[in-house]
Amino acid sequence: MLELDHIAVLGRSLPEAVAHVEGALSLSMGPGGRHARYGTHNRLIGLAPGVYLEAIAIDPDAPAPPDARWFGLDRFDGSARLDKWIARVPDIDAAIAALPMAGRRVDLERDGLRWSMAVPEDGVLPFDGLFPALIQWHVATPPGQSLPASGLTLEQVVVAHPEAPALEALLAPHLNAPLVSFQTASRSGLSARLRGPDGSRQL
Repeated sequence: MLELDHIAVLGRSLPEAVAHVEGALSLSMGPGGRHARYGTHNRLIGLAPGVYLEAIAIDPDAPAPPDARWFGLDRFDGSARLDKWIARVPDIDAAIAALPMAGRRVDLERDGLRWSMAVPEDGVLPFDGLFPALIQWHVATPPGQSLPASGLTLEQVVVAHPEAPALEALLAPHLNAPLVSFQTASRSGLSARLRGPDGSRQL
């Protein structure tokens, strides 16, 4: 079963991605780390209920990876924006067998965290990148539960796409993510509504 794990803002640089998040949410992001396997780096912020937000970009100081970077970052262009949603699964191999378009299994680790992800060969997820990236954590407490609380609650994630009904139907037998909804739109994109002590915020 797929459950919402986190959402990701991509940028041409990490400072751009972080600035987009901090400007929209009016708070500072916490630290993150580097992903040597894909030559990327990130910063994180915890959200209720048990999820988190990631700002991620290519690390200019890291060697280029041997193949395409995850999240389609090799092709990312334009302004920093909410661009990916990541779904947690209990068994990555079973999830890939059920949804082979998600990509191949890649095992990763960073700073005491261990996880597996499904990554397409070209790094680009189906449905213009709006198919969820699949992740299985191999730690007792995943970041969504261990990151400090920010005071923000994720209320809704909207996946907008011209073929949204087809994506929703494909995922429906496997998806248990009440915060995620699908919307038919002429342009594909991802948006999120969050709530904090001073009201609603939009990404």
